[in-house]
Amino acid sequence: MTVYIDPPTWPGHGRMWSHLVSDVSFDELHAFAASIGCPPRAFERDHYDVPSHRYADAVAAGAVEVGSKELVRRLTGAGLRRPKGRSV
Repeated sequence: MTVYIDPPTWPGHGRMWSHLVSDVSFDELHAFAASIGCPPRAFERDHYDVPSHRYADAVAAGAVEVGSKELVRRLTGAGLRRPKGRSV
């Protein structure tokens, strides 16, 4: 199982956020997210939004730290990228 997380550099709702993705499947991603306490509402198209104060929890649970460009590259390479405006 490999999930990836980028640094919490994305602003929103008065905080900074990371993105959590899998390069294997959405089932893997959902299972990992649930194991670290991410609520289902944090899932958006192809990733989970993780607040900065939960970043260390995700890494401690096994998420691999990568840059944002690498995260998108892995997600796209796995065929799991779901850009905005494209039907699922």
